[in-house]
Amino acid sequence: MTFSNDKAIYMQMADRLCDEILSGTYKDDDRIPSVREYAVLLEVNTNTAVKAYDELARANIIYIRRGLGYFVTKGAKEQILKERRRIFLRERLPELFRQMELLGISIDEVTKEHEKFVMKNA
Repeated sequence: MTFSNDKAIYMQMADRLCDEILSGTYKDDDRIPSVREYAVLLEVNTNTAVKAYDELARANIIYIRRGLGYFVTKGAKEQILKERRRIFLRERLPELFRQMELLGISIDEVTKEHEKFVMKNA
């Protein structure tokens, strides 16, 4: 995984695990890789992976079963979707609208580009 400089690595790791839950890689009550396994996979320090898992546990996305590992909390996918939609609508979309206004981009142009994107990825 390539990490960006605009966000802490442990948060990017937590986001990746959330992406994997959203994509169906991990479902409710599925075991996820151990902290050590995930750290090795992403080539990061184990302490960084621990912080990512702690963040997800605090957010009730994952839970631990002593001696067995970490598992996806029931309803985690819906919880992630709800939070990411909230962030998109309240933080990212207003910035997108601001940029559209500054650049003179119409909603019709965006719609056409979206249609191209959908067709390309269908």
